[in-house]
Amino acid sequence: MNFQQLIKQDEVQPSRYFAVKVKSFSNLIDSIQKSLWQDSQYRSILQELGKGKSVQYYSLDSYSQILSFKDWVVVQNDPKIQLSILQKFHDSPLVGHPFQEKTLKLVKRYFHWYGMTQFIKDYFSSCQQCSRNKNIHRKKFGFLKPLPIPNGPWIFLSMDFITQLPWSNSFDSILVIVDRFSKMEVFIPTMSSITSQGFQILTDSSVSYKRDKVLVGYDYIPLMILMKRTILDRCSNSYIIPTRFPTSK
Repeated sequence: MNFQQLIKQDEVQPSRYFAVKVKSFSNLIDSIQKSLWQDSQYRSILQELGKGKSVQYYSLDSYSQILSFKDWVVVQNDPKIQLSILQKFHDSPLVGHPFQEKTLKLVKRYFHWYGMTQFIKDYFSSCQQCSRNKNIHRKKFGFLKPLPIPNGPWIFLSMDFITQLPWSNSFDSILVIVDRFSKMEVFIPTMSSITSQGFQILTDSSVSYKRDKVLVGYDYIPLMILMKRTILDRCSNSYIIPTRFPTSK
């Protein structure tokens, strides 16, 4: 239930408190009595008690005409009335935002309605003041160990999706792959509806930078020499300004 729609802004964040007023429950009791006659179940009980008949666990006060269940005032299943009761027993400056169990005990002293425990639980979880002031029950954070520095390029990678982009050539997302060692990026156009199988095919076909540490075979050596020259030409150098942009951005 969205309690924020039922609460006025002035009741959540009052501009100033000049004095604390203790309001009587007369208006609240009147609204409770009127709402009971609108409920078919409680209307029949009130009619039976008004005729002088007895109903198990229910009683009607002859002076105030308040319907009671055992010793508690019966409240109809009206969220606005129930919210008004909780504001008096939870949000009042005299009460001071007690915890959920204490709020339940305070309300149970005087009132009764079906689903009270769940209603108070939902209200307590939506209370902004209690959310800011509640105690932290989690354990203390342990030692934060940073990620190890890679020994070479394309050993440790980071991947992330950029989604909800305008459609372009049947694509609406971009898969970004960054090498943690060289800071080299690979941008792969894709779709937000990609599956795990499609992601595997996408990475296998787009990322192929693995190089063996040991050269095996005579025909493989010229290819590695050519790749080495290409990579060295693109390496950052203090005398080559354009090659320093990945580390300077």
